[in-house]
Amino acid sequence: MADKKKQADADVAADEGVADGKPARKKKFPLKLILMAVGGLVLLGAGGGAFFMMKNKASATAMAAPVAKPPAFLDLPDTLVNLSNTGNERPQYLKVKIVLELPDQTMVAQVQPVLPRVMDSFQTYLRELRPTDLDGSAGLYRLKEELTRRVNNAIVPSRVNAVLFKEIVVQ
Repeated sequence: MADKKKQADADVAADEGVADGKPARKKKFPLKLILMAVGGLVLLGAGGGAFFMMKNKASATAMAAPVAKPPAFLDLPDTLVNLSNTGNERPQYLKVKIVLELPDQTMVAQVQPVLPRVMDSFQTYLRELRPTDLDGSAGLYRLKEELTRRVNNAIVPSRVNAVLFKEIVVQ
């Protein structure tokens, strides 16, 4: 029985790489080899990613891009209004030349019939302004946004891209 136990211990020692009480040296991959393999994989991944990105970019430029329609512009009649007077100040006037930027030329025919409604909406709003409402670029931006909103309400279901100022004078 003792012989069987010694034989079993010897088999276990041989399996674990232990011979004569000394452990056997395990084979390790050199660190340089591992780093080179990882570096190679990274380079291959980056190269493959660049290839597919360039391929997609090239195919996107090869496809015919839809041609955007140039916008159409519609000049409105010059507008001259007196601004709201707060107190005993002398009256001040606002002269504005406005251009509507339309999505395409076909919109001009749709806007022309409702132009009196658009001008009425503009006149009503502009007469309520005070000179301080037009101070600085923020005041002009608010004016442009409000006029755009009003013209879009007047020409529903159509829409304009923007209201542009050719000239703005406060006297």
